[in-house]
Amino acid sequence: MRKTRAYISSLGMYVPEKRVTNQDLASIVETSDEWIRERTGISERRFVAEGQSNSDLSTIAAQRCLERAGVDPEEIDLIIVPTVTPDMMFPSTACLIQDRLGAKNAWGFDLSGACSGFLYGLACGTQFIETGACKKVLVVGTDVMSSIVDPQDRATCVLFGDGAGAVLLEPAAEAGIGIVDFILRADGSGGPYLKMPAGGSRKPPSIETIQNREHYVHQDGRTVFKYAVKYMADVSADLLKRNDIDPQDIKLFVPHQANMRIIKSTADRLKLRNEQIAVNIDRYANTTAATIPICLFEYQEKGSLSKGDLVVLASFGAGFTWGSILLRWGL
Repeated sequence: MRKTRAYISSLGMYVPEKRVTNQDLASIVETSDEWIRERTGISERRFVAEGQSNSDLSTIAAQRCLERAGVDPEEIDLIIVPTVTPDMMFPSTACLIQDRLGAKNAWGFDLSGACSGFLYGLACGTQFIETGACKKVLVVGTDVMSSIVDPQDRATCVLFGDGAGAVLLEPAAEAGIGIVDFILRADGSGGPYLKMPAGGSRKPPSIETIQNREHYVHQDGRTVFKYAVKYMADVSADLLKRNDIDPQDIKLFVPHQANMRIIKSTADRLKLRNEQIAVNIDRYANTTAATIPICLFEYQEKGSLSKGDLVVLASFGAGFTWGSILLRWGL
């Protein structure tokens, strides 16, 4: 019998209304619009309003996803929320979303995979569909990075934004569409190069950790850049090779939107054409777990994807974590 394949049946996204331009950041830290654009490709990003949280963004994205599919929240079996900026340590943001959606028949959990979180969550949700344990799985990649970025650190504060992207996974009724294959990786020895040092059980919040600014993102940019390009390109190439697919046959390559230089270098290693590469980092910056679902939503909306198109997703993040997913578009 043919294995049940999971496919993305609907998408939704939400970004806060507040736009923060490079000029806005230049007024509070030593930087410039030219410096940021040249090194990152970012022009602006969105930040939450005061009092707006992760669950606010993710609930709206999830609602829009379900409305587009014509699916009642009570039909949802499982909610997976990849994020590193939950509303609180517990309860999970998945539980908060479940309550606000009215998805009373769903269970759920948060997943910590940093910038690779959405790929981890998508692969995880796929297993629940393929085994028949669930019929409708909601995966919501969402982060409020403005809550953990040091506004005094020009090396990191220019890189991140806030946003949420949701996808609905269902069993594919048609042969040939859906999630085809994936490769996920992790290397914990990369942890020191991209981390938030305090806030967990090793360094609980204290006056000292606050004074030392340890509740913010700390990154060794050069090391992260080197590994991000190599690992995203290599894992995507390995995935395509084992499925006997030429990179030129991909309709869309959707890389994590971390830095335009990383995106271009990764695409060059795969020998992809410009029109094959999904990019929206200029408008949203790095929204961590939300970058890939937001990209997918926007490219679907503008008609860049058709049923049967080959799509490759790739990401790299803290951990180190990285991976790639191959799918045939089903919408």
